[in-house]
Amino acid sequence: MNDLLIQNGRIIDGTGAPAYTGSLLIRDGKIAAINPENIPETARVIDAKGRIVAPGFIDTHSHSSLMVNVEPMLSPKIYQGITTEILAQDGMGPAPVNEETIAPWKKAMSGLEGEWDFDWNWKTVDEYLNQVDTLPLGPNLAYLAPHGNLRMVVMGLDNRKPTRDELEEMKEELQKAFDAGAYGMSTGMIYPPCVYADTSEFIELGKVIAKNNGVFVTHQRSEADAILESMDEIIEIGEKSGCRVHFSHFKCCGKNNWDKVPAILQKLDDAKAKGIHVSFDSYPYVAGSTMMSVILPPWAHDGGTEKLLERLNDEEQRAKMKEDIKNGIPGWDNFIDFAGFDGIFITFVKNPESEQYVGLSLQELGDKTGKVPLDAIFDLIRDEENIIGLVDFYGTEDHIKEFLQRPEQNVCTDGIIGSKPHPRLYGAFTRVLAKYVRDEGVVSLEEAIRKMSGKPAEVLGMKDRGLLKEGYAADVLLIDPQTVQDKGSYTDPNHLAEGIDYSMVNGTIIIEEGRQIDGRAGQVLRFDRTR
Repeated sequence: MNDLLIQNGRIIDGTGAPAYTGSLLIRDGKIAAINPENIPETARVIDAKGRIVAPGFIDTHSHSSLMVNVEPMLSPKIYQGITTEILAQDGMGPAPVNEETIAPWKKAMSGLEGEWDFDWNWKTVDEYLNQVDTLPLGPNLAYLAPHGNLRMVVMGLDNRKPTRDELEEMKEELQKAFDAGAYGMSTGMIYPPCVYADTSEFIELGKVIAKNNGVFVTHQRSEADAILESMDEIIEIGEKSGCRVHFSHFKCCGKNNWDKVPAILQKLDDAKAKGIHVSFDSYPYVAGSTMMSVILPPWAHDGGTEKLLERLNDEEQRAKMKEDIKNGIPGWDNFIDFAGFDGIFITFVKNPESEQYVGLSLQELGDKTGKVPLDAIFDLIRDEENIIGLVDFYGTEDHIKEFLQRPEQNVCTDGIIGSKPHPRLYGAFTRVLAKYVRDEGVVSLEEAIRKMSGKPAEVLGMKDRGLLKEGYAADVLLIDPQTVQDKGSYTDPNHLAEGIDYSMVNGTIIIEEGRQIDGRAGQVLRFDRTR
């Protein structure tokens, strides 16, 4: 037995209950006792005086499914206290794939998760999870069945409705993912091929999710002009399928839409009153981040990345793209409209010669290249083969605080890898603790910890994570409440967070006195549908 005693700390257990001073005994990867009466003489003792003892944080929206194959410790995450990540968000994941789709899907995935040099030695969700589980993982990893993959392996990347037989095949693929241990299904309703699905398709897939006690996790169709109608669709999916629904990176984009926030929150209240289980995650920043090609109208993506690049080489189709960006398309989130050329910045590119453009706004890109901004960014998306990311400024501090105070909310990073990534990759969780708890008092420390541990575990249906409770997995943090801090900024994001003095995953220490300890600690978590 390897016993570890954490004593003299302020225990915040993840339920939202008040903090209390106590001790924690960890044995064989589990929390053996809280305030134990009998302490083994051989136990290693860590004095947590002046520190918070908390459950490890659960990132419900991460983009590490490719990076983990190369950097399995996932340092940007563990330094901010994350001990469990949920992979395959926005309907895009590494599995399932088939021989016909691996090549185009690698290109599609690289636009969101970066380009990494390793072999894809899997086809199914089970094969992917088995491979990842052999790595020397820092945090635990869990998986959502990505709707885009389900659609792709059945019907390719075409913009059309599935036939009845194809829809049944998609439901079968979703069930296979649940059988492999997926916690739910994700979709990104602005990304191809998810954008091509209608409400009825999601309702049918939602019935499979409900049968498996999973959760429907969605980047909804609109977070801007049509956000109210978009929310209606998601709530309808939950109501008609019976599944739980969870909004990813919940926000309201663009100053022209900020007056809709009261109506947005009322829709959450109305759904709850109808008995629909609704939750959401959000990150504590007024800017977002995704692949640059979201600025293009949905039809430009029809058929996948190769077709997109062909269209960017066609003057007539480029003109049509410009027209749609200028005039808008009903129901489409027009990033140029709500963020502007001076509010969208390049975060990463494929080719070294284009690194000179990283960190520039689209307006600055146009100025630097001597082109109008749309032509400049169209050319760059084409030349980088769609491997290019963005940060876009869309929101207000008041909305961050308002959403953080909602009972449905839990914290996430939505951290996308890149040479100049969004600072949330390194600091979302510690930023909440520093800025919104310690400095501004927006929420209590106990409530913030709950939103990072117990609440996301509840959303996902995790039975033995998220709380400091006897018999639960020993995912445990020691946090210095005075020094905890995110260190990155939009212009200089690549800085590890501080103040997570200790982090333990399954009882194994991965951060000790603020220093990373390499070696396997995490594992792949597979959903227990019998909860």
